[in-house]
Order: sequence, then structure tokens, then C-alpha cells
Amino acid sequence: MIAVAIALGLLIGLSLGAMGGGGSILTVPALVYLLDQPLSTAITQSLIIVGISSATGVLAHAREGRVRWRAGIALGVVGGVAAWAGTAIGRHVPSDATLTAFAVLMVVVATTLLVRTRSRTRPQPEKVPSLVPAGGDPVVTPDEDVEPVDDDIRMVHPAKAALRIVVAGLGIGLLTGFFGVGGGFVIVPALILFLGYSMPVAVGTSLLVITINSAVALGSRIGDAPLDWSIIAPVAIAAIAGSFLGKRVAQRFSDTAMTRAFGVMLIVVAAYVAARSIGVLPN
Repeated sequence: MIAVAIALGLLIGLSLGAMGGGGSILTVPALVYLLDQPLSTAITQSLIIVGISSATGVLAHAREGRVRWRAGIALGVVGGVAAWAGTAIGRHVPSDATLTAFAVLMVVVATTLLVRTRSRTRPQPEKVPSLVPAGGDPVVTPDEDVEPVDDDIRMVHPAKAALRIVVAGLGIGLLTGFFGVGGGFVIVPALILFLGYSMPVAVGTSLLVITINSAVALGSRIGDAPLDWSIIAPVAIAAIAGSFLGKRVAQRFSDTAMTRAFGVMLIVVAAYVAARSIGVLPN
């Protein structure tokens, strides 16, 4: 069991460090199916494990300037409030139904990401973006030279960016509380699709949001089920080591390759979870 726990922790950390998510997607099913934990216990323990490893990952990515603190904290605060509602709803839904819904959501997110990477590889006509500096109106016209811009500036318009953060934060928080996940498998796509972040920046910022959401969701669940520290400790320690390894792996591959790997991983895990929850594979 210890060997399985360590292997699981390394995989969780590798996923979080390289792709900014997927840790909880792996943790909850693994704790349930490989380590025979009840779903309620697995959810609570997953939040502890993922929260600790994500916090470690934030520090590593922050050194490289890959964490957008304002957006991440805003998403985390909004998501933290919604996580309480998600937890309350999740208590009234049967375990099999929760896991089946989990699988469906993973497939939807993965499909969206994979479609996006296909369109990214096609030749695109040159476009001149409309930029909004930190405190003013758009300043770029079609006649001006366009310099590379920071992800925080590319958030289109402050009001639209704020609305997107609120909407994304509410959705992420509900999922965090309901499924007991850090939300990285939703946060990373949201940061890429809604806010226009690059994959490396989305990964680093996602880990900040996961840390906040996991802490809040854990606060609403603590005491619901007994905790097994003989499982939590080795998984968490191995996940911390895996997160540093994952960061190194991410530096060796392109954004498109990492995004596709993330999408494929979601589909594989979704297929397994769905097969177990509907009885195709034995429990």
C-alpha cells in the first residue's frame, strides 16, 4: 500500500507541476479504487494532498514569473465562496452519480482543449490586438507596430476581465466543493480560453487558485470523515517531489504538446472512472 501511495503521489505531483491540474482527478479515483477509501474520505484526503503539493508548486513557478497573483487570488476568493455551496450539494448526491458526472465533465473539458489545439496549428491571418494598459483605454491602432504583451494586459478590457474571473471562479468553486477536486482541470482551460494566458502562465496561476480552493473546500469538509495519515503523508510527500519534476518536464515541451497531453490524460481517466461507476469494470 505504501508503494502504491508513493507512486500515486509522484503522478499527482508530476501532473500538477507540468500541467497545473489533473492532480485531484487522479487522486480521488485512485484513493477509491486502488487504496479502498470511501468516496467521502477520499475527497477530504484529496484536498489535503493536492493543496499541499499545489502550494509547493506555486513557489517554484513564481520564481519563473509564471504566476498572475491578482487574477489567481481573485479566482480563488470567488471560487472559495462557491466551494461551500458545491460541498452542500455534493452531500445529497449518490457516489456513483457523482463519479459518472465527473467523467462526463472531464470529457467535455478535454474535447474543448483538443479542438483548440487543432485550430492553433492552422495558419491564421495576422491580427492587431486591441490592448488595454493597466489604467486606460485601448491604445493600439492598425497603423501601429505591435509589441509582445504580457498576459495580464491581454485581458481585453478590465470590466470584461472582471466578469470572466467571477464567472470562472464560481464555476471552479462549485466543482471544487462538489467533486472534491482542486479544479485545475477546469482552471487551466478557463485561464487559456477565457483570459488568453499561455500554457506556462496558466499552469502557475492555476496552482495558486487550487491552493486557495482546496483550503476553503477542506474547511467545509473537515470532520465529515476520518483521515488516514498513513496514506496522506506518503502521497503528499511524493507529490511535492513530483511537482518539481513536473515543472522541469513542462519546460522541455511546447504549449501545444502540453495542452494535448493534458486533454488526452483527462479522456483516459474519464473512461476508467465511467467504466467503474456504471459497472462495466468490477469495483
